[in-house]
Amino acid sequence: MSTVITKRRAAAALVTAALLLPLAACGNDDGDGGKADKSNKKDGGSQQADLTVLAAASLTDVFKTAGAAYEKAHPGTKVTFSFEGSQELAAKVRQGAPADALVTADTKTMDGLRADTGTPTVIAKNRLVIATGKGNPKDVKQLKDLAKGDLKVVLAAPEVPVGRYSEQILDAQKVSVKPVSQEPNVRAVLSKVELGEADAGLVYKTDVRAADGKAEGVDIPDGQNAIAAYPAATLKTSKHADAAAAFVKWLSSAEAQKILRDAGFQKP
Repeated sequence: MSTVITKRRAAAALVTAALLLPLAACGNDDGDGGKADKSNKKDGGSQQADLTVLAAASLTDVFKTAGAAYEKAHPGTKVTFSFEGSQELAAKVRQGAPADALVTADTKTMDGLRADTGTPTVIAKNRLVIATGKGNPKDVKQLKDLAKGDLKVVLAAPEVPVGRYSEQILDAQKVSVKPVSQEPNVRAVLSKVELGEADAGLVYKTDVRAADGKAEGVDIPDGQNAIAAYPAATLKTSKHADAAAAFVKWLSSAEAQKILRDAGFQKP
């Protein structure tokens, strides 16, 4: 009798286990999914992710500060930047480089990527200055001085936003400059001046400010200057669309705008 009962109990246990197994499997799927969701969201439901942002070279210093502030305010999110000339960033986007957002130093470059980006938002503006060596040893005072034959001037290449702006303002003032070199981005121009390989160059005002005394800036009057606009947009190939959109939106927030103002950028 005890053998029969034992067999019945064993059979019942097997049936119970068989019934519970699918439920357990569902429970595991839900549990894993819930954990995955939590690891990708912070309190309030905003997405978390490891973001890659392609950004214009002139944003190098300020975006390092902005990125740290964003990560602090969004635990679990990491922002990695790739800084280059806007034209180089555009080439990367067209080649399908893995990234989540893009910030260029001009609207023309961004407009050329409409098929690859979300709707762009201008987050800041900038203007050009003449960068000289520490102490301005060649006594450069105005744009016309850049035409002096004994002055070594370096400019960004024409396809680079700051190179295009430079060409625009020099042509408008009928100043003919034969640069000793044409660089791939604005930071390369500044570096040539800092190292004494050039006497002067045209860069953004914020670049001279970030030089920390290694270079000086000669202001260009508003009527002779150009204004650079910095649009930011998400990339359609991003694997973290919500997180990328959240970061781009944050760039227009009061916190981000203060960081940009403190670095010398102008309001959008």
